[in-house]
This record gives sequence, structure tokens and C-alpha cells, in this order.
Amino acid sequence: MRIALDAMGGDHAPEEVVNGAWDFVEAYPQHHVVLVGDEARISKLLEGRDHGERLSVVHAPGVIEMGEHPAQAVRRKKDASIVVCADLVRTQQAQAVVSAGNTGAAMASSLLRIGRIRGIDRPAIGSPMPTVQGPCVIVDAGANADCRPVNLLQFAIMGSIYMEKVMGVAQPRIGLLNIGEESTKGNELALEAYGLLEQAQRINFIGNIEGRDILMGKADVVVCDGFVGNVVLKFAEGMGKALFSLIKTEITGDLKSRMGALLVRDGLKRVAQRVDYTEYGGAPLLGIKGVSIISHGSSNRKAIRNALKAAMEANTNRVVPAIEANIDQADGE
Repeated sequence: MRIALDAMGGDHAPEEVVNGAWDFVEAYPQHHVVLVGDEARISKLLEGRDHGERLSVVHAPGVIEMGEHPAQAVRRKKDASIVVCADLVRTQQAQAVVSAGNTGAAMASSLLRIGRIRGIDRPAIGSPMPTVQGPCVIVDAGANADCRPVNLLQFAIMGSIYMEKVMGVAQPRIGLLNIGEESTKGNELALEAYGLLEQAQRINFIGNIEGRDILMGKADVVVCDGFVGNVVLKFAEGMGKALFSLIKTEITGDLKSRMGALLVRDGLKRVAQRVDYTEYGGAPLLGIKGVSIISHGSSNRKAIRNALKAAMEANTNRVVPAIEANIDQADGE
């Protein structure tokens, strides 16, 4: 498998990106990573590393900055690293693209250069989130601020396939994020989407779930529009940081607390690992005719390694063909 990696994307590019790619091919030597970006800078970082045929470099001098308009920049900067990555997938020189750069540019390049799966109105970000019962996936986590009911149905189908194929969850539980569990609750979008999800034959729809149910693991796939999904994602991220900050303050406050902290230190480390975003690496952009993984802008080498792993698993488990095979009747259900 060949994975196109945006070597210039992210807060710590290209150093951490190249390091993450190196770690990935060391762990999975049967695969190949194409590092796309400033060839001189990337090649210098590879000096002294015996990567054989596992890493290669494709020169792309352009970079789409965080403040640029994504779609306009993708059309204008054809030599930008993320655009060249998407073109490698479009021309079948790679089977997946991974980027920690401008999220909008990653979405726009995947949509404009690789294209949508037939029958998918709007691709969606499926963001993994830790819960007390294991990871769930939020679809959509920010690609579509405004949605129609059929979009939420398609998000549910794609999220269900991803959880089943990549996360190994049989019959994933689909929950519609709402302000109450009753089927009569919610705005017009939620009410109409509930009816479509309830009638859909290919998903395990469990009904409405509330925000407090997400982290308790009530659903394996949380369906919502991208505006709500992104707010939930950022709130959970902030809550996790705040909670660990409070714990650290309290357990180091006095001698008795510090002594107690030593007893629970290993447990706290395990909890921190379970909620660490770098463990997941990135979020798939579902609905694209190729594997596209969008990583956090602050991704370190561990996150990049795991993002490449996520791309490998999505391709190996044939997520895209599974979506193509199951989406054809979505509008009719």
C-alpha cells in the first residue's frame, strides 16, 4: 500500500511528520509512504536513515496556510502539498492521503481532486472519541454546518461501516444526537432524520441520545450535523484538558495528596492514554472515492504514525467499496 502524506501540514511539520512516517514504516515495512512537500527539507531529515524502498519524496513547493480560503486555495495552488497528495490518490499512485494541515484544504482537495462516492451528497468527518466503553465515532464532526435529513442518514450508514470494518464493532449502535430521548424531541432536522433512520434497514438505530450519553458509550456512532459535532468534539477536548489540570492541582496540593498520587499514578497514566487523541491519529473523511485521513493540527510523531495506521486499516478493510455498495438505496429508505 502507498500512502501520500502531506509532509508540510501541521504545527510541527515537516520534522514531526517525517518522524511519524519513519516510525510507521519501521512498524509496517510492507507499506510505503510518499512524503509530499519541500524536497530539500524532507531529504535532509531523512539523511542517515536506511529506509530502503519504504519512503519516497515528491516535491511540492506550495503550502496552503491556515488563514486561506480552502476551496479557492486548492484551485489556485495546484503545487500545494495537500493538493499534490490528493492528485496522487486520484491518479492511483497512492491509495490514501493523510494530512495534519489546514482541515478545510484537506477536505476541499479530497472533494475536488478525488471526488465523492456516487450517491453521497456530502462527505463527512468521522471523528473517533473515547468513551468509558471504548471509542465511538462522531459523524459529522465539522465538514457540514448545515444538513438535510438524508445527509444524516448517509452519515449513519458511513459511520456504521467504518466502526464495523475498522473498529471491529459488530452491529454498531447508531444514536441521533438530540435534546431528549423521545422521538418527538428536537428541531425539524432531527425529527425528519429520526424517521429516516428508524426506517433504514441496514443500520442498528437505537434512537435519540443526549450529549451526556456520548462519553458513557451509549452509542457506537453519534450522528449529527457538522456544526453540532464540531462543538461537541472541541468541548470534549477542552473538558479533558481541564479535568486533568484540576486533578494535577489537587493531587499535588499537600503531602498527603502527593503520597496518595503515587498509589494511583499508573491508573492515571492509563486513563490519560485512553483519552489521548494521538492514539487515534486522525479522522476519516467518509464519502470520498479514496481514503482520506485528517489529523489534528498539533499532531506529533505518534499521532502521524497512528494516522498512517488509520489510513492503512481503512484501505485494508475496504471501507470505501463497502460504502459504495451500501449507499445506493439510502435515498429510498
